[in-house]
Amino acid sequence: MEAEQYPFVQELITDKKGKITKVVLDYEDYQRLLDAIEDKGLFFTMQSAQAAKLIRLNQALHELERAATNVEHSAQFLII
Repeated sequence: MEAEQYPFVQELITDKKGKITKVVLDYEDYQRLLDAIEDKGLFFTMQSAQAAKLIRLNQALHELERAATNVEHSAQFLII
């Protein structure tokens, strides 16, 4: 396989069998790819947040307090 077949790739590094093991990218291209991946992750996180059930602050605090006293119940919550 040739590096020209892949967008952004400057060089492909292969093992003795010809399997691609590493890819060399221009740093600016790497940054753009990283930004795109992070933006996609943010997009999915925002979609998940929109689907989440909203509760009032005092109800959330009550649930957290209850979870802290009940180990089995606390496994159902993810605190970010």
